[in-house]
Amino acid sequence: MQKKRLVYSTDMGRHCPECGAAINLCVCGKPELTLNTDGVVRLQRQVKGRAGKPVIAISGLPLKAEDLKTLAKQLKNKCGVGGSIEAGVILIQGDKRTEIKTELEALGYSVKLSGG
Repeated sequence: MQKKRLVYSTDMGRHCPECGAAINLCVCGKPELTLNTDGVVRLQRQVKGRAGKPVIAISGLPLKAEDLKTLAKQLKNKCGVGGSIEAGVILIQGDKRTEIKTELEALGYSVKLSGG
């Protein structure tokens, strides 16, 4: 019989399955555990505050900062547009949701579209 392990506590939130410490206090060096994601990548079309010009916000990617930057560059090159990264969210200029969705699905991500 396996030993029971603490997964969630109302005091500290999620716990690391390896060392048992709270995720933000994890000492075992598992950086992928600190990424908050539910496994679904969301593509949202935004125009508010951008003078009516559409931008696609890609959130929910379970990647570290350097991998996120590499993926953003790959998507910008695929679509032929500019973009940036703000607070872990990739922003791609223009309404290129279909191209981005097919590219992310080819990379193995589960993708949902949102926004008008």
